[in-house]
Amino acid sequence: MRKHGFILLTILLSVQFTFAQGTLPHALTSQEKQLIGNYRSPVVETAYQTPPPNPVRTMAEWEELSGLMITWADYYHILKEIVRYAQEECRVYIVCSDSNQVKAYLLSNDVPINNITFLIEDYNSIWCRDYGPFSIYEEGTDSLFFTDWIYNRPRPDDDVLPAAMANAYNVDLYQMTQPPYDLTATGGNFMTDGLGTGFSSKLILEENPDHTEAEIDDIMYQFMGIDRYIKFETLPYDDIHHIDMHMKLLDEETILVGEYPEGVADGPQIEANLQYLLDNYQTCYGRDWQVVRIPMPPDKYGKYPDEGGAYRTYTNSVFVNKTVIIPTYEEKYDTTAFRIYREALPGYRIVGIPCDDIISLNGAIHCITHELGARNPIFIAHAKIRSATETDASYQVAAVIRTSAGIDSALTYWTTDTTSGFTALKMTYTNNDSFVAQIPAQPAGSEVFYYLTAFASNGKVTSKPLVGARGAWKFTVEGTSEIAARDAARPQSFSILSVYPNPFNEQAVCKFSLPKSSEVNFTLYSIDGRKVKEIGTHYFNAGQQQIRIHGQNLSSGIYLLRVSGQGFSTYRKLVLIK
Repeated sequence: MRKHGFILLTILLSVQFTFAQGTLPHALTSQEKQLIGNYRSPVVETAYQTPPPNPVRTMAEWEELSGLMITWADYYHILKEIVRYAQEECRVYIVCSDSNQVKAYLLSNDVPINNITFLIEDYNSIWCRDYGPFSIYEEGTDSLFFTDWIYNRPRPDDDVLPAAMANAYNVDLYQMTQPPYDLTATGGNFMTDGLGTGFSSKLILEENPDHTEAEIDDIMYQFMGIDRYIKFETLPYDDIHHIDMHMKLLDEETILVGEYPEGVADGPQIEANLQYLLDNYQTCYGRDWQVVRIPMPPDKYGKYPDEGGAYRTYTNSVFVNKTVIIPTYEEKYDTTAFRIYREALPGYRIVGIPCDDIISLNGAIHCITHELGARNPIFIAHAKIRSATETDASYQVAAVIRTSAGIDSALTYWTTDTTSGFTALKMTYTNNDSFVAQIPAQPAGSEVFYYLTAFASNGKVTSKPLVGARGAWKFTVEGTSEIAARDAARPQSFSILSVYPNPFNEQAVCKFSLPKSSEVNFTLYSIDGRKVKEIGTHYFNAGQQQIRIHGQNLSSGIYLLRVSGQGFSTYRKLVLIK
């Protein structure tokens, strides 16, 4: 990387404002609200202001890390515990003003300082998730770069910390800060599957009024390789509108989603957003999402956010290689959260840090950490085997495996009894970094456990899942009688089961039964037969399914919902009252 040394150009502010290190909240202060309209992101002299020259891929959070960033600005009792756990997995980069003071604090609390790098830099706040750099790889796994955007707070010291991290990490920095690539965003409102799909709330649209949605999508593609950008409606009671406050990707096809009691706080909008995802998008492997629900608990007074309670959440966690650090609050709620995480992520070390005092600022563990990718990672993409039958000759394990150093070999380890160990199968290279193995057929009722391990030419070894045998995937071999019985529950013809509520105000849910997996079209007509709204065509699995009908931009009145597919077409009357 070019020699570090950046110049902050004049920051155009309407009034004078002095930033106190470490004291700024997650949300905008009253003074910052006056400044934000005239804020201009500092220009970093050593950063590139144009997109990377070759296609890039943004790292997913569960991939291998070499470092974890924190800013030693406040809430030291929480930060020290992050350091305690994280330094066992990777190097911890601590942005601070006095490293000796930090060392003394850590040692006095029995936290080792053996795997830490201190960066003596100016800063404004603790919320490094929002302003820290994202790790991107050229051509998927080649050169590691950092990229960042305009921080959506008028905090210039925070805004330039990605440059300091790039210098410490010795990588190039690509910034989305200057026209036509200027993008205002925040890390807590972004997540990715590592394969080109990105997620945000529509805050990303609201904070970039000078860009169309297509322009925003293009910037994200050029700088971060995001070619499918899914955006959700913002939540009424989440003041900062960051999706990490209520959802988290656990892998390419599994999403952890917070759940309130029915009708409470942001529960209705979370459910609508989840249904929007399930109705309109499939995973990067073209399959239905696997959804894990986790409670959103009330605060210590029993109040939820709509009652003025703190925004307690368990989704605001962070992967640090084979450890996952989650926020905790009270044992009666934490016990359930630990169980859910351990079931969803077997083999990972799940540890908790009390966050009751910081959550009142709408932030927890994820908000005050930022992952830094590994150099020359081994990238493994694999669609997990979800089901198998006793009539299958074998169970194919297919994966794309690549690294800049080249892959020497890859193995699939499998077993039906984890206490007896695993059998290794050599994976055969086919083409385009693809590898295949065949797990032998097993009797009906067998549980098959398996995981993948790849060996690079430079000696590096990586498994997927990262924890290897401890977190092996599992599928069950179904018998033909079980399959026949399951198919006989299935409906023999299409039918609409219910549309509720009806009359409706904002949205109604249409529940229906489908005899076989197929595409279904939904169209809304006026009572006199004019097409009013093309809701869309979606693919559904056989069985009972549902879709939400939204009434935005429609006038009160009587409508006809037409539902059609292969071999059927039916109508149901809907009444919209606003």
